Amino acid sequence: MAEQNGSSRGGSTILASAIAGAVLGATGLAWWLLNAAERRRLAERQRRRLTLSRFQDGPSEGEGYVRRPLLEKELQHKVQELNQAIEDVRRQLECLTPDS
Repeated sequence: MAEQNGSSRGGSTILASAIAGAVLGATGLAWWLLNAAERRRLAERQRRRLTLSRFQDGPSEGEGYVRRPLLEKELQHKVQELNQAIEDVRRQLECLTPDS
């Protein structure tokens, strides 16, 4: 009978260890899932704040540096086109005016 009592104690110890491991594992998983959800929520909040600040303040410093050279090149190109058009109109007007 002593052998049966010893093996039942060993079985109950293993069962208790398995239950404790399952509880600890479930607790760890729950903590990890909640932590991940909190990180996603904070990241979404930060993204919304950045989006709203861009609407209120205009382009951010990084965007301004990226966009400014493009705008300057486009502006220079437009100025050259306008100067060429003005020169064409001047030539046309000179051809239309009679020389005195």
